[in-house]
Amino acid sequence: MTPVIDLQDVWVYYDQRPALEAVNFQVQAGDFIGLIGPNGGGKTTLLKTLLGLIKPQRGRVRILDRPATQGRRWVGYAPQSLEFDRAFPVRVAEVVRMGRLGRRRLFQPYNAQDDAIVARCLEQVKMLDFQDCLLGELSGGQRQRVYIARALASEPQILLLDEPTANVDSQIQQSVYDLLQELNQTLTIILISHDLAAVSRAVKTVGCLNRRLYYHGDRLLTPEMIERTYQCPVDLIAHGLPHRVFPEHP
Repeated sequence: MTPVIDLQDVWVYYDQRPALEAVNFQVQAGDFIGLIGPNGGGKTTLLKTLLGLIKPQRGRVRILDRPATQGRRWVGYAPQSLEFDRAFPVRVAEVVRMGRLGRRRLFQPYNAQDDAIVARCLEQVKMLDFQDCLLGELSGGQRQRVYIARALASEPQILLLDEPTANVDSQIQQSVYDLLQELNQTLTIILISHDLAAVSRAVKTVGCLNRRLYYHGDRLLTPEMIERTYQCPVDLIAHGLPHRVFPEHP
């Protein structure tokens, strides 16, 4: 099968220092991948490279068998939740409608089809009842659902998520992961997170990224992979039930 994402020997440098080193990464349609790694390890850089916002100094990036700058038309992106002026008067439906900008010509007005897609996306993330609310009135978890709806409004085949559950409590985290598992029935998803335990429960495959990517296309994650990623000894500890411990490589 032709992968929906294909990176071959990708190198990205910032000021002559490597942010990504020799990354080879193939993603099949319908996968749900969790990527973990330390701060500054290149996770966000990888997503920007997939979006065509960063051009590698070496290597090749293909999205749906097209260059990244063309393939990003079918990629939805939800960045990390950022601080903003809560008094700014922007409504939920207006934020989600921004996801339609890439589907229209310059200065082309929104139409009834756009409104229908916005409503459908809000329904998917269970936020339709909040469409007329101001974004600043929502909780952190609700805002994150709105950002996911904005990404869905571009009608993507691939969804990229950068720390979608940062700064929300465990109950909200679980509801977001439940939502992503539902969306994964029709979308390929790549998720960046620092929460190894939560990722292990939600995703289909796991990778470790610290400039170099350690990814085998399965759920197996060994202490050796983690230590090579974080470059120090790591103890894996699970508290409470239910929990799952990653199995050893055969």
